[in-house]
Amino acid sequence: MKFNPCVDLCTYEGTHCSGCGRSHDEIAETKKLVMSIVDFIQTQDYENSEEFVNAISKSVLKKVQKPA
Repeated sequence: MKFNPCVDLCTYEGTHCSGCGRSHDEIAETKKLVMSIVDFIQTQDYENSEEFVNAISKSVLKKVQKPA
């Protein structure tokens, strides 16, 4: 499955957003994940949140691309 980012044409009817095509469940879980990261950054009181997000991104990609 290919990820489709939000295109700011959100719809809430049915099971999928007509704007991005993602399921409403996927969108809800993504929002939870993002808020969890935001909460962590705020709890740690990071002044360099962009650096943290970039480091997390690199770490996640490295783990996802590891051969099984």
